[in-house]
Amino acid sequence: MLGIVLAGGEGKRLFPLTADRAKPAVPFGGNYRLVDFVLSNLVNAGFHQLCVLTQYKSHSLDRHISTTWRLSSVLGQYITPVPAQQRLGPRWYTGSGDAIFQSLNLVYDEDPDYIVVFGADHVYRMDPAQMVAAHIASGAGVTVAGIRVPRSEASGFGCIDADSDGLITRFLEKPADPPHVADDPDVTFASMGNYVFSTDALLGALREDAANRDSAHDMGGDIIPMFVGRGQACVYDFDENEVPGATERDRGYWRDVGTLDAYYDAHMDLVSVQPVFNLYNKAWPIRTAVPPLPPAKFVAGGTADGSMVGAGSIISGSSVRDSVISADVVVETGSIVEGSVLLPGVRVGKGAVVRKAILDKNVVVPDGASIGVDAELDAERYTISAGGVIVLGKAVRAQ
Repeated sequence: MLGIVLAGGEGKRLFPLTADRAKPAVPFGGNYRLVDFVLSNLVNAGFHQLCVLTQYKSHSLDRHISTTWRLSSVLGQYITPVPAQQRLGPRWYTGSGDAIFQSLNLVYDEDPDYIVVFGADHVYRMDPAQMVAAHIASGAGVTVAGIRVPRSEASGFGCIDADSDGLITRFLEKPADPPHVADDPDVTFASMGNYVFSTDALLGALREDAANRDSAHDMGGDIIPMFVGRGQACVYDFDENEVPGATERDRGYWRDVGTLDAYYDAHMDLVSVQPVFNLYNKAWPIRTAVPPLPPAKFVAGGTADGSMVGAGSIISGSSVRDSVISADVVVETGSIVEGSVLLPGVRVGKGAVVRKAILDKNVVVPDGASIGVDAELDAERYTISAGGVIVLGKAVRAQ
């Protein structure tokens, strides 16, 4: 097995969180980066030869992988970031398929029987080994992970039309009239962007695609439809995946956090009493490196309710509610933080108010400042999502 993680996307819809970093490097859930979820799933499943293909603004992503994800070289295990190497000429990757084609030296070096190709920017738990087993049993050239979504909401996804045996008959990008699954007319299989390939089949498809000047060289737009046209693609139903330690409430959870609102909503899924997505599952941990910081501290009557608070943070005489507070955050006396996501290093001054906001790393909210109180003033000063979330980029000083 060889794992390839596609982590080269710009993440334009997450701006300003992606102004200085690649989308998979965006912090999430107090302790993690988005890439930690796919890497945890692969490593927990026993896949230990993993290449992470990077491209745009990749420094923080490369550093995180290099310093956090260290496996045993004695056992031949590795997780390595692979930048665009321009092996086929002085050009960037032109698509996700081209990214793999330009990196085929990785495949030749390992000579695997099967290749797992997963995206790097979704929040979920999954046991990829079960999907690989289903792929091997099917004899298909590619298996595509599909998650069941309401048909009325499926137009924003790549949609899979499959027969009752799981053979994909059509693969449609954001169709106006999504197909439905064989056993439910109100449900559609949406592609999760996770694929398992038989190596020879993938190599042949990539070479053919590279020779096609009309192709966008995209996995979902070009490579997968090629397999579908040949009757060599199957769907893997994510509902069939059994993750150890999963609860009924978070079983089958998967979120594409491609927009600011989706990113915010995924954080809010973490902080309820019975969380929609449970980070506390010890049987299938989300792994990362924890900074060398002391425990969180609450002083002078500071409180946090319905919230997660990271190591090294200090809540001093202030109120935090329904929020995710990352590591090394200080919320000072008399301030109020509600329904917000504060990334590492944020400082909230005395008497300040922060509501329904995302504050990137090292943002400073001065004494007495307010965010999420005056909508017109916020619109003049900050980025506001379609859902009304106020977002401040890295190291911004609020007004």
